[in-house]
Amino acid sequence: MLKAVILIGGPQKGTRFRPLSFEVPKPLFPVAGVPMLQHHIEACAKVPNMKEILLIGFYQSNEELTRFMISAQQEFKISIRYLQEYAALGTGGGIYHFRDQILSGGPEAFFIMNADVCSEFPLCEMLHFQKEHGDPSSLVILGTTANRKQSMNYGCIVENQETNEVLHYVEKPSTFVSDIINCGIYLFTPEIFQHIGAVFQKNQQDMLLYPYEGDDLTNGNGWHRAEAIRLEQDIFTALAGQGKLYVYKTPAFWSQIKSAGSAIYASRLYLNQYHKTHKERLATNKDGGPRISGNVYVHPTANIDPTAVLGPNVSIGTGVTIGAGVRVRESIILHGATLQDHSCVLNCIVGWDSSVGKWARVEGTPSDPNPNDPYAKIDSETLFRDGKLTPSITILGCNVTIPAEVIILNSIVLPHKDLNRSFKNQIIL
Repeated sequence: MLKAVILIGGPQKGTRFRPLSFEVPKPLFPVAGVPMLQHHIEACAKVPNMKEILLIGFYQSNEELTRFMISAQQEFKISIRYLQEYAALGTGGGIYHFRDQILSGGPEAFFIMNADVCSEFPLCEMLHFQKEHGDPSSLVILGTTANRKQSMNYGCIVENQETNEVLHYVEKPSTFVSDIINCGIYLFTPEIFQHIGAVFQKNQQDMLLYPYEGDDLTNGNGWHRAEAIRLEQDIFTALAGQGKLYVYKTPAFWSQIKSAGSAIYASRLYLNQYHKTHKERLATNKDGGPRISGNVYVHPTANIDPTAVLGPNVSIGTGVTIGAGVRVRESIILHGATLQDHSCVLNCIVGWDSSVGKWARVEGTPSDPNPNDPYAKIDSETLFRDGKLTPSITILGCNVTIPAEVIILNSIVLPHKDLNRSFKNQIIL
């Protein structure tokens, strides 16, 4: 039997996702009409012999997470449980802390997936690859090709081209190492816990020998930090070249979802995939309905005037109201939002229950990868460059009111704001 573990992180992360992460844990943010995590769960549920999905993170178990898990269990007919860490333990520390839960029932292998990636999730292909390569206890990293410059923002993998064994692994190198990057999706066997355990023991010994070194090592009770283990730097770097670690390279789509701008890009990738996986989720042109151009997801409860034009790459949430002559392109409109007559929304995320006035224009700058480079990835831009806000998509937090006839350009508006004029390149607190 198999299991899957999805690492969902916790509230101190996702700062680049603000103000949207104020309202909903980042893994539940809707991408292409469904919570980010649902894409992972759907992929896991399709794998034969998959018995259980475990979510590991340090969010307080809240109503939204519980509700999501109950509905996902019912929909996908699979056990889903949340295991809450007492602190941020890193990608390796979290799974080591809950190793008994992961190993209960005796799975022969399990997947580890980071929640903030968007992918076609070639899980069955990874299983097949593992059976063909190395011994049955070999570990598999999902890799993809990036361009030379961007590869240095990721974990870089040097492989033996004949056997696909990982010979060398470097996390975010300062110079070019390889154009094969780590996708944050792994297939492990129970043997991984021996490797993590060895690092844990070494950390404990180091802490006994050097109890006062480092900035926040002790936290008053020392052992906190021994459990903080990173798969990438602490495990993969050490295992590379030992005949235990392999890379399966996928030609399919993959992207990180670190910032709100990358959520719009991920939405586009998933909407495009719906042609193969979920045709029913894509809106079509119907008599008396709005004009649909390209891939668009519209929730059945949305109320849209037939003269509106939507798309390409638009996702409309529950209970959204869209008036006459409205134009929406490359945007995510979250539940309860209202776009009044003749407003124009381009490259934006419009927050829950926000309202855009008549003839207003809300526009951002896309941060898409270079379309002429097949290996380009989305850049995780810093918020500021040279003291100025980097032009990016416009984000309206929840319950923001934009008056009629104003223009909001490349700006981030925090929740519960009533604007009274136009803004450009600003964070509106």
